[in-house]
Amino acid sequence: MYSLLRSILFQLDAERSHHLSLNSLNLAKKLSLTGLLAKPMVNDPVEVMGLKFPNRVGLAAGLDKNGEYVDALSSLGFGFVEVGTVTPRPQPGNPKPRLFRIKEAEAIVNRMGFNNDGVEQLLENVSKAQYDGVLGINIGKNFDTPVEKAVDDYLIGMEKIYQKADYMVVNISSPNTPGLRDLQFGETLKALLGSLKEKQHQLHNEYGVYKPLAIKIAPDLSSDNIQELAQTFTQFEMDGVIATNTTFDRSQVEGMNNADEQGGLSGKPLATQSTKVIQNLVEAMNHKIPVIGVGGIHNAETAIEKIEAGASLVQVYSGFIYEGPQLIHTAAQALKERFSH
Repeated sequence: MYSLLRSILFQLDAERSHHLSLNSLNLAKKLSLTGLLAKPMVNDPVEVMGLKFPNRVGLAAGLDKNGEYVDALSSLGFGFVEVGTVTPRPQPGNPKPRLFRIKEAEAIVNRMGFNNDGVEQLLENVSKAQYDGVLGINIGKNFDTPVEKAVDDYLIGMEKIYQKADYMVVNISSPNTPGLRDLQFGETLKALLGSLKEKQHQLHNEYGVYKPLAIKIAPDLSSDNIQELAQTFTQFEMDGVIATNTTFDRSQVEGMNNADEQGGLSGKPLATQSTKVIQNLVEAMNHKIPVIGVGGIHNAETAIEKIEAGASLVQVYSGFIYEGPQLIHTAAQALKERFSH
C-alpha cells in the first residue's frame, strides 16, 4: 500500500508532498485508520539516559518541526518521537525550493534552515497531544542570532521546553544555519556546554525533576575532532549524543539528479559514514555516554549496524520517507530479536 502512496506523492514537489503526507496521516489517525498503514508497536523496553523506551526505534527531528503530528506519528509504532528543531522566535527558513529527492540513491538533500513557528507554538501543539510516550524536543538558534550569542537562544529554548520534553537535544550540527557547526569545537563548545549544564542543574532544582540533555553532532568530523568531542562530552557529563546529522559529502551521489543542490544530504548514502562516527565516538567516550544512532537507516540490517557500533537507540527519517511505516516495525523487531535477552 505504501509503495503506491509513495509513487503518487513522489510526483509532487518534495516539500509539498511532505506536508500532504503529514496532514493525511493526521486525518488517518483521527479516523482510527493508522492501523492500515502500520503494525502494532514492537514491545522491547530499554532504559537509556534514565528514561524507559518501549522500543529502540525513534523518529528523528526534522520531520515534525512544530510538534503538530505527534499523535499521528507515534501511532505508527515508534518507541519515541523527537520534534523540532525549534527556535526561540518563529522564522521562515531558506527560500523555496529547499527540499530535494535523489531517488536513485534513496537520499534527500535539504536546506530548510530551521523553518518553524517558534517555541511557544510548538509547546501549544505538544500540550494538545494525547501522546504519553517518550518525547524529545530539539532546539536551535535563530538564523539572525550571532553565533557568539547562540548560547542565549539555547538557554531560552531549554527554559521553555523543560517541562514538556522527556529529553532535550541541542542541535549544533545543521549545515543550513551559517556558523552553527563552529559551535562543535574547542573552547566555544566548552563555554556552550558549561552554560547548558548550569541551566539544566538550575531547572532540575526548580522543578524537582531531571531532564536529560543530549547534543546532536555532524557526520563530517575527523578522528581528531571525534576524540576532542568525546573528551568534552565526558568532561561536562552530557546525558546523550545524537550521531549524526546530515552531511556535506556528495561522493556517494556524484552525477545523480539533485546531487549538486546545496544543503545537507541524508538517507542511504549516509549509513556507513554515520555508523563509523558512532563507533569512534562510543570507543573514545569509553561507553560512558549513550549514543542515539541516526543516518541512513533504511532496513533491519542498517539499524542493527548502528547498535553493533555502540548506539543504544536509533532514529529514522529519510528511510521512513522511502520505505514507509513498515521500516519502523521491521527495524524494531530485528533489534529485539538480536539484542534483547
